Amino acid sequence: MTYMIYINQYGWFGSMGQGAKETILTPALCRAARGLLDWTQLDLAEHAAVSRSTIRDYEGKHHEIHRATEAQLRLAFEKGGVVFVEVEGMGTCLGLLSAPR
Repeated sequence: MTYMIYINQYGWFGSMGQGAKETILTPALCRAARGLLDWTQLDLAEHAAVSRSTIRDYEGKHHEIHRATEAQLRLAFEKGGVVFVEVEGMGTCLGLLSAPR
């Protein structure tokens, strides 16, 4: 029985002590978000403070990324103006703010 619930920085509900949540940023969403911002892999690497090879390998589906790295990438995208929206029946969708934060 769950006795404690939390909401993470992305508004996802979770139970304390439960397993990891499903990945929010898929390789395809990563490429799409870069496309919205017209960023290269190197641009994203610099904005997120991760290596370009990490982004290249993740987008190429050569390996998964750690949750902390995923959070860094997502934060970089959000600072650039990308909005991640969960749409029922469609999953995670992307949008672009008219003026970056």
